[in-house]
Amino acid sequence: MSTESTAVESAPRSPGRPRSTRADEAIMEAVLDLLAEGSTIESLSIEAIAAKAGVGKATIYRRWSGKQALLVDAIRRLKGQPSTPKGESVREDLLILARGVGRNPDPRASKIMPCLVPEVHRSPEQYAVYQEIVQPRRELTREVLRRGVQTGELRADLDVELATLLLTGPVLLQKIFKWNPDIDETDLPERVVDTVLAGLAPRP
Repeated sequence: MSTESTAVESAPRSPGRPRSTRADEAIMEAVLDLLAEGSTIESLSIEAIAAKAGVGKATIYRRWSGKQALLVDAIRRLKGQPSTPKGESVREDLLILARGVGRNPDPRASKIMPCLVPEVHRSPEQYAVYQEIVQPRRELTREVLRRGVQTGELRADLDVELATLLLTGPVLLQKIFKWNPDIDETDLPERVVDTVLAGLAPRP
């Protein structure tokens, strides 16, 4: 084992903390670096992650049950925390959420996220990983829409699931795939939100 590996795994621990934060960081960074360098989820191995992080495989398995659990945490780290609606109005809250779609603070995201799409389609396991990551973000939009129905800002017969898709899909498609080069992304979230809300408003 390398000197770096020994240093990471034997770093002094604070009382009451059974895990090394430094090792956690090294492991998740290794996952993201390997994905950004071209490794597929399928080919990514615990052995490769351990070597990249400078730790032993046992160190990883003490923290995560397996590769899938580790991937979920690593991709969550890549995407960062979702924006939190303020509850002032449905439009303002939806704008906050829409502006965060496809926006990742980590520059590796532009290399990693598009490559995950085909693997999500091929593998039920990776589809489960994807759903575990996006479900909490999707639920934030649902909560805003349900509140809009309760306050009368949105129509009572609103299809929440379809509305969530309409609000998120266009922004995500453009951000990840640049689907339409003639679309200006600068104000795309605002345009999507206002266009969808025009159809979700209460009927006269």
